[in-house]
Amino acid sequence: MPKKLAYFLLLILAKSNCFAQFNAAIKKQDIPEIEKKMIAQGLVNIQEVDPKILVDLKYSTTDNFTGKDVYDKLDRAYLQPEMARRLAKANSHLNKVKPDYKLLVYDAARPNSVQYALWNALDDLKIPAKSKTLYVADPKIGSNHNFGCAVDLTIVNEKGMPLNMGTKFDFFGPLAYPRSEREMLNKGRLTNTQVENRQLLRKVMIQAGFRANTTEWWHFDGMSKSQAKATYGMIR
Repeated sequence: MPKKLAYFLLLILAKSNCFAQFNAAIKKQDIPEIEKKMIAQGLVNIQEVDPKILVDLKYSTTDNFTGKDVYDKLDRAYLQPEMARRLAKANSHLNKVKPDYKLLVYDAARPNSVQYALWNALDDLKIPAKSKTLYVADPKIGSNHNFGCAVDLTIVNEKGMPLNMGTKFDFFGPLAYPRSEREMLNKGRLTNTQVENRQLLRKVMIQAGFRANTTEWWHFDGMSKSQAKATYGMIR
């Protein structure tokens, strides 16, 4: 190979490498601080475990009960590695039953600082102090979300549309309670289809090792809060 051509190729490679390093540095800077904390604590991006799982972090939008974006630039969902693997199993179970359906994650690991923001937002909604823990865990104790061991989610159909679960995510009241479904069904406030959709979500999540919540159809825990606290550090 002529010396000039070899030099030219080496120059191109050197520039390409510099460009790649520059891009990597830029991307690293673009990672929100909230996300860096979770990565530092060993949590994993669930879409790197299963790219087929969809993510729409509601607390990174204003479409949540606070009406505010409390996650800022965060748009990726993180969980403890074992929890992420279980979620992938749940999506696989769903795919076997409904090949065109997918899980859609609304929230996953959550820093305790955000837990305080959600807790305080309940005061703006005039939620009585004695009822606050029905909807948001006391940040002094922490939520399973704060340990990367809980996930909020739904199912989307072949058109990418969320199934009708009877209420939207973050709905406060008995209509969202799994424990009240039979009562709501008898009163005509929920339909058979809405309950069946919830049951499908619970079925695949429980099969994968998660526990259903009694007051939120969208919330699932990977373990008890005491187990999470003993196993993992709280995300601050």
